[in-house]
Amino acid sequence: MSKLRAVYDESQAAGRLRVPLAAWRWATGSGLVPPADAGRGLWSRAVVEAADPEQVRAALRGPIGAGVAADRLTQALGEPLPILRARVTAAAVGHLMKAGLLVPLGGETQFPDVHPDQVAALGRRRDLPTLLDRHVPLGPDQAAVRMGVRRTDFDQVVRLGWLSPVGSVDVDYKRQGGVTTVPLYDAQEIALLEVVRPHVAGRAHCPRGQPLPARRPRPGRPGR
Repeated sequence: MSKLRAVYDESQAAGRLRVPLAAWRWATGSGLVPPADAGRGLWSRAVVEAADPEQVRAALRGPIGAGVAADRLTQALGEPLPILRARVTAAAVGHLMKAGLLVPLGGETQFPDVHPDQVAALGRRRDLPTLLDRHVPLGPDQAAVRMGVRRTDFDQVVRLGWLSPVGSVDVDYKRQGGVTTVPLYDAQEIALLEVVRPHVAGRAHCPRGQPLPARRPRPGRPGR
């Protein structure tokens, strides 16, 4: 007879209850099972054995992929999308997971599988746009959409030093030469840019075909 464990990690706990690993993750993430009580990512035997396998299994209902979750959150923002609001991406779901707003149930770390009920609850929150701005950085194309300018104009904003990357992500463009590192920009900084620098023009202020205005010269320092 094998000796029973004193503590279990998530895989061992799921195996002990004979439930999918994703089911155990959701049970702990949703509060159906108490949080780890024996160390980081570890549960005591008492907690594991007290869990009801049928309840744990039934609560899962099948996870959805990051792409599907992103589409549902985009729909929650409204149809059509609010002006200057980019679509939610699968990568954004990964950032929401890192912020603790979604429980990762499997899949890749950057593009996790998540629970459909939790996605639906997040989509009903009135502060969803604020949460996205707070936790989800934007790639250059998304940032240009958010500012209401062309991508070339956004690149000029970066060259002028008005925005700096806060991170990066590797994107595999299989049809365009493989993996490319894409810089990411803070969405709140982008939203505040016209407040901090009111001379930065968006689409509403910059006629089509004209570039963004360069840095304005300071009084008494012509040509600079």
